[in-house]
Amino acid sequence: MAAARFRLCLLLTRELCRLEPLEVIEAAAAGGTDAVQLREKAMDSAQLLAWGREALRLCRALGLPLLVNDRVEVALAIGADGVHVGQDDLHPDDVRALVGPERLIGWSTHDLEQLDAAADLGVDYAGFGPVFATSTKGYAEGLGPEHLAAAIAIARVPVLAIGGIVAGNAWMIPEPAGLAVSSALCAARDPQAVAAALVARRTPAP
Repeated sequence: MAAARFRLCLLLTRELCRLEPLEVIEAAAAGGTDAVQLREKAMDSAQLLAWGREALRLCRALGLPLLVNDRVEVALAIGADGVHVGQDDLHPDDVRALVGPERLIGWSTHDLEQLDAAADLGVDYAGFGPVFATSTKGYAEGLGPEHLAAAIAIARVPVLAIGGIVAGNAWMIPEPAGLAVSSALCAARDPQAVAAALVARRTPAP
């Protein structure tokens, strides 16, 4: 099982992709992405099963863990490496009972209390945010890097910063948090260059 301390997790939604989605995965991996999460809230189970199997084949070839957002049954059906759930989804205890001890569980957190609870709930990593404003999830403002720094200080599980992260502001994300990025990678003309800039936490050259 891959470690849950990721540097850069691609949150992949097909409709956000400028390139063909499998090309986005491959290019992002070449740039340093070390995990992929399928976030396809509009797909029904049959569509997500078909897409998930296709994405999983590529991720296996690239050596990347694949997680499925929300849909535990799909993650199990395709043999994904894990599942990511939010505060309003299945409770992490119930997810663990379904997926067993070997698969990864990620959990979205939005304040210090939720993040502190993550370790007690047995999740493998916690998303924390939104750090910045993001239209993808409809947040007009973010919690800010200072709040993230406070979260990292108390975290007992690896943290993935999420929300409005782009190459131009990634330098503001304090270590050791990893990055979970959607639009900046999916909509990029050159996902490899953007991923490399995010991993290095610097603004890419124009």
